[in-house]
Amino acid sequence: MLSAWAKHFRHHYYLDEALDVARDGTGLSRKDFLIQLAFPHDKNAPGPSIRAGDFAEIIVADYFEYVLNWRVPRTRYRAKAIPNESIKGTDFLAFGITQETDLKNEKYSSDDILMCVEVKAQFSGKIAKNRLQDAIDDSAKDHLRRAYTLNAMKQRLRADKDHDGAATVRRFQNPTDHPFKNQYSAAAVYCETVYDEAVAKNVNVVDHPDSQNLYLLVLKGAQMMQLVNRIYEVAADEA
Repeated sequence: MLSAWAKHFRHHYYLDEALDVARDGTGLSRKDFLIQLAFPHDKNAPGPSIRAGDFAEIIVADYFEYVLNWRVPRTRYRAKAIPNESIKGTDFLAFGITQETDLKNEKYSSDDILMCVEVKAQFSGKIAKNRLQDAIDDSAKDHLRRAYTLNAMKQRLRADKDHDGAATVRRFQNPTDHPFKNQYSAAAVYCETVYDEAVAKNVNVVDHPDSQNLYLLVLKGAQMMQLVNRIYEVAADEA
């Protein structure tokens, strides 16, 4: 199970069939290439915090895809230029496609939904931070930057020859001619050692431009940073 999960995480950065092309000329093995040039560092700052953030975004995306049944293309970390930096733009987009929509023939229902999701994490420290409020504040910017995220996502999907994924993204790029519904989610992921329910509940959505369509999510678990590092370790070892 851990091997399958680690492979799933590795593919967010590089598909296995692309690894050898990517490392060509570096003299690095697959494992060393991933550790040195792809994955956030496990010790050197800000690597650990970037690892925690990437991990949190991926598991929340998994929740949307595998539990809530949204379509969630995974392109955000593909060929990161700098491993120890966060990617700009919306953390991830989830797509709700109704049965009335025909993507192949570009016939779209106005009931299709574009969900913009912002995720924040805290896996260490002594005092709980209001990460859910941070996610809400970032979510307030998504109506302005989603077009950039959609464009980057479609280009990466086309590079991967994922034509169905690209068609899904294309459906949401022209809201004037092809209207759809907008929804937003803000999520906070905590390690139990720094989780405080009172802090998590102390949020304000009044400044969000579409607060009536904003959903809030809090996840927590034990030994989260140990889990994060173990998954990245296995992902590199088994590449």
